[in-house]
Amino acid sequence: MKVLVIGGGTGGLALAHGLKRAGIEVAVFERDALRTDGLHGYRVGIDPDGSRALNALLPKHLYDTFVATRARDPKYFNMLTDDFKEVLSLDIPPSIDPVESEKSISRMTLRQVLLTGLDDVVQFGKDFVRYEQHADGHGVTAYFADGTTATGDLLVAADGSGSRVRRQYLPQAKTEETGIIALAGKLALTEESAKLVPPKVFEGISIVNAPHGLACILHVMEFQWDRDGNVKQGIGGNTEELIRQWPGLQFDNTRDYINWGLSATADKLPADVMDLRGQELVDLALKITPDWHPNLRRLFELTDPGTCFPVNIWTSVPLDPWQTTNVTLLGDAIHTMTPGRGVGANTALRDAMLLCRKLIEVRDGRTQLLQALGEYEAKMIEYGFDAVIKSKAQMSASDPMHKPVVGRVVLAGMRTAMRTVNHLPPVKRRMRDSMLAYRGADRDETAFEITPPLAN
Repeated sequence: MKVLVIGGGTGGLALAHGLKRAGIEVAVFERDALRTDGLHGYRVGIDPDGSRALNALLPKHLYDTFVATRARDPKYFNMLTDDFKEVLSLDIPPSIDPVESEKSISRMTLRQVLLTGLDDVVQFGKDFVRYEQHADGHGVTAYFADGTTATGDLLVAADGSGSRVRRQYLPQAKTEETGIIALAGKLALTEESAKLVPPKVFEGISIVNAPHGLACILHVMEFQWDRDGNVKQGIGGNTEELIRQWPGLQFDNTRDYINWGLSATADKLPADVMDLRGQELVDLALKITPDWHPNLRRLFELTDPGTCFPVNIWTSVPLDPWQTTNVTLLGDAIHTMTPGRGVGANTALRDAMLLCRKLIEVRDGRTQLLQALGEYEAKMIEYGFDAVIKSKAQMSASDPMHKPVVGRVVLAGMRTAMRTVNHLPPVKRRMRDSMLAYRGADRDETAFEITPPLAN
């Protein structure tokens, strides 16, 4: 069996690791020309679902490197007003378990970790054009813009929300705009910038909810290496050794930073917002937040303009099951979701783990390929589109919060309710536990360990 994976994102690369370890031939075709391309975004929260998948799919030394290269763990989830007053703060319980825990990861670093050890698997500069399924139903050929082709038994679409594979395979699958646009940026963590945020914000994940439906997420990311790429003093033992020996570090330019994402409905932003870059986006962030706390505005002012970019938030439209063939999909290629629940990357990793498990069953002769893919798709559709729906509910222009008059009433009501919860420890614990459970904490999933191929 040979598997063709179109797209070298989080889910596709994780799947490739698992298949390679299982002795299943796999090739990944990535549109980016170089390993250093595609370093977009700043933070991704890897929850227990995502960690469980990475632990199952990656070689042990590489999973350990993933854990060692994370930022320090968040201690709080905070909700704030635009004048930097606390509305709600939930403690995130500390965990020494390297799998069953929340982790803050640089997207750049995660990509480099996942590319490590796949030099013989990933082909760069491969811009997918189309595929062709063989008449006998037992093969599929992918065609690329450079005139080359690749043939395998299974083609996996892991090429993101704009998936060309999906457009050909499932033309009925649609994505739609949520009406929300986000501006993103980051600034170096310095003595000045560190003093701009309260202690709980410094050590947590924070969301500012403001009038007019504006929202801003803040993360402070501190790593175990310094601004010159050297391991910080005080790091010892296996962690230091892992970081020093990790070949991906030479490609990474991530140092301690604060990143922010400011979102609003499109009607509150310039019509050409998606064409703005650099200082134009910093200026826009300041323009739409004139009454915000001076410290928040100073964070915007200190932002490196070269790190700023706009994001038009899209979401998939849930889809009925389709007839299974030797083409399948994972991650954003099939269930694009808003960042409202923060589970997009984790759901892609969950897909990769499930698909790898099913393909190992095919490898071992316990099932046929189409049956295995059908079982994978049935489960993936169920949890994937559930996440799509719940994520959209957290981030959509149709939310009353964005309405001119009603929005202020809704915001005031939400703040009052959350402040009440903030003074009721048992209720806070239940809310926190519910949030963590949704992100995979203590999820009852069958343990999965990759085994070598059975002897003939």
